[in-house]
Amino acid sequence: MTASGIPFLLGGGHALRHYAADVRATADLDVFVRRRNADALLEALAAAGLETDRTYPHWLGKAWIGGDCIDIIYSSGNGVAEVDDEWFAHGAPAVVCGIAVRLSAPEEMIWSKAFVMERERYDGADISHLILACHDRLDWRRLLARFGPHWRVLLSHLTLFGFIYPGERHRVPRDVMLELSRRLDEETHRPPPDQRVCRGTLLSREQYLVDVSGWGFADGRLGPRGTMTPEDVAHWTAAALSDGTEEPCE
Repeated sequence: MTASGIPFLLGGGHALRHYAADVRATADLDVFVRRRNADALLEALAAAGLETDRTYPHWLGKAWIGGDCIDIIYSSGNGVAEVDDEWFAHGAPAVVCGIAVRLSAPEEMIWSKAFVMERERYDGADISHLILACHDRLDWRRLLARFGPHWRVLLSHLTLFGFIYPGERHRVPRDVMLELSRRLDEETHRPPPDQRVCRGTLLSREQYLVDVSGWGFADGRLGPRGTMTPEDVAHWTAAALSDGTEEPCE
């Protein structure tokens, strides 16, 4: 991948271990690229003898070498965390497997992991460990900006951090919690929006299907609220309802 000249970042378990020590093991590589570079990187890997596939066109491709897997990621399954120039502007240098690389920044890791709340996988522990390890170097204002209108998701994780580590809750800056609490207070005092929408599908691709298929809620992943197309949703849902063999490697 380095020889290809295509800019990429490593994330997932390798980045987590760099920032937060040996929190957990990982057996694969999570590689983050700009969407426009995904096909070129997959082609470079194919030329090197790996089997490749554009598994989920809206966010992820895969490459295999023997039984080992590489995820080529350019967005997120819910379409929220698009890999853009800011990922690369804030990437951190590191050495992985003896090779000099750049890692996804903790802010982007927290942002993209915050929405993973499946029955079989929940990335909240990774987020808490990242905050614990990186609190003094996080750009908290940039993190707030990353979540944008989805700030309630960030507030939920920061609230849980204070529950998980009661003696460490000061690691989250007071002004950040006050800002999010202010937003919550203001929103609570406003009338609810005149729309019947479920954004649970941004958190789990399977657990809120009944809401959008049988209960009359609009799917928060679809335009104009979200970035996914009906075809993206159908493909992503079909995999969720299968035996799980097409899940992302990690």
